Amino acid sequence: MASKPRIKLPETAKVGEIIEIKTLIAHVMETGQRRDAAGRAVPRDIINAFSASYAGREIFKATLHPGTSANPYLQFMMRVPGPGEFEFTWTDDAGAKIAERVKLNVV
Repeated sequence: MASKPRIKLPETAKVGEIIEIKTLIAHVMETGQRRDAAGRAVPRDIINAFSASYAGREIFKATLHPGTSANPYLQFMMRVPGPGEFEFTWTDDAGAKIAERVKLNVV
């Protein structure tokens, strides 16, 4: 599976402000179409789903496919409804999940 994700949020945000959220996770995203040195197919191993929730409410989700490059980077915008915490979840083909929580500093 992947390593610890990197998440970038603004240092502070105001209620009603539109903010940009950036995420990056290190993962090889093996498509299953490559062959190793012995000619055997390298098994598919991709992150196939991403979701982001804020204060318990899903705000963004994406389905990723084999054409997605290694180390998937996702960026999206959100209007800040109030104080809360983000939960980001990446899921791979084997069902393994990496979840990361980050509190947003709302002033």
